[in-house]
Amino acid sequence: MNDYTKYLASRVTSGGLSRREFMGRAMAAGVTLALADQLFTESAMAAEPKRGGHLKLGLEGGAATDSKDPAKFLSQVMFCVGRCWGDMLVESHPLTGAAVPSLAESWEPSKDAATWTFKIRKGVKFHNGKDLTIDDVVATLKRHTDAKSESGALGVMKSIKEIKADGGNLVLTLTEGNADMPLLLTDYHLVIQPNGGYDDPLASIGTGPYKMVSFEPGVRATFERNKDDWRTDRGYVDSIEIIGMNDATARIAALSSGQVHYINRVDPKTVDLLKRAPNVEILATAGRGHYVFIMHCTTAPFDNNDLRLALKYAMDRETMVKKILGGYGKVGNDFPINNTYALFPEGIEQRTYDPDKASFHYKKSGHSGSVLLRTSEVAFPGAVDAAVLYQESCKKAGIEIEVKREPGDGYWTNVWNVQPFSTSYWGGRPTQDQMYSTAYLSTADWNDTRFKRPDFDKLLLQARSELDEAKRKELYRAMAMMVRDEGGVILPMFNDFVNASTKKVKGYVHDIGNDMSNGYVATRVWLDT
Repeated sequence: MNDYTKYLASRVTSGGLSRREFMGRAMAAGVTLALADQLFTESAMAAEPKRGGHLKLGLEGGAATDSKDPAKFLSQVMFCVGRCWGDMLVESHPLTGAAVPSLAESWEPSKDAATWTFKIRKGVKFHNGKDLTIDDVVATLKRHTDAKSESGALGVMKSIKEIKADGGNLVLTLTEGNADMPLLLTDYHLVIQPNGGYDDPLASIGTGPYKMVSFEPGVRATFERNKDDWRTDRGYVDSIEIIGMNDATARIAALSSGQVHYINRVDPKTVDLLKRAPNVEILATAGRGHYVFIMHCTTAPFDNNDLRLALKYAMDRETMVKKILGGYGKVGNDFPINNTYALFPEGIEQRTYDPDKASFHYKKSGHSGSVLLRTSEVAFPGAVDAAVLYQESCKKAGIEIEVKREPGDGYWTNVWNVQPFSTSYWGGRPTQDQMYSTAYLSTADWNDTRFKRPDFDKLLLQARSELDEAKRKELYRAMAMMVRDEGGVILPMFNDFVNASTKKVKGYVHDIGNDMSNGYVATRVWLDT
């Protein structure tokens, strides 16, 4: 790092330079994009935090059906809510995605990676004053392996054959070796609860930096700082208020007027407007999130692969990225992995908009009449516009798409994973194995395309236990090709996570793991009051 770059980093640390300004100046000075991003994040994290104040977040993604049970977390709001009051055993590094300790302070695999021993941290208390014990950890993981819990992590947990305590250690025995096991435990559903949540899964009692004070599903959640938090590098504000704001215009107005300090899901079309506000900063983070059009492979007419291929070739990805993302993202290729993942399958031909191929497969499918696509603005920013844009690109291939706009409230319970063709999004997962296990394994509860292929499941299990990285990479490539060419997902774009805050918000960490600083935004930032 040269003297000029050190100066820029010091400006970030003092809160005097935005991410965009830093990146522009650093790259102009000859620093690579990757290094500039790393330096900015490290500098932002090194800034001297201030304590105190009341942080208000206006978030899209809440619904009246939201559950406080971590097993049933679905929305962006509950993702952030859970991070406020709960901890997982393992977290992921915001820059590299590598596993880092949390309630598990260390771990050790067997030689075949089929048995993992985790040392559980001592001296940690739950919000109710009870000491965290190994029994709480064992019970939590066991609850999420039970199909009755309806856990979003069930697909991941099914690979664990035995969960037991050995003194103060947790021992997990897997059905096969898995080199990614620590990262799988970062799943945001796996919040450690007293007695695993069996007594009261809705209690919202955890070991996190904040205690829940009130909760109105889809409306508001409030928190107060946990004065007995076992960590000192988080929980800087005294209290938090998360307000459900599914209307994009309302979120922008609330931020611009200073009614809230932070909003998520900024539509790229409104970025230029927001930039004009002197008190607002745009927070854009590249990562693994992706916007999707999902078809149920087991429901007519989408049980016909020629129809699925027709609908994939009818997608104009470049136009989607330009018009819907405003350039804040990259084109997708109909499988849920991009080059931020280890062992990314390179050399797969990029699928492009081809009305002729779309028409060919559509005629071959034998389908006639319109195809119903359900959408809502809560699916992703610009989802309704994206559906209309897709409708137009399909017309050139002779495919008629009927777009039905659904209400935002209840979309995640009444439409997503229920209706056979709809728009949706995924925030990505720490590893390829977890992404595929959560959404593409035949037995996964969140297999929202109903892609149920024993041959794919076999490849997934092979890759999971394969310790030779070259062989594992080839297996992941075969899986990607299968999902791309035969699956039910149309994945036109990997989105940057575009959020915004007032300039009073300091210490924001750009985390590749997921949106809203991987859900930790409220626990990581402080207010420059």
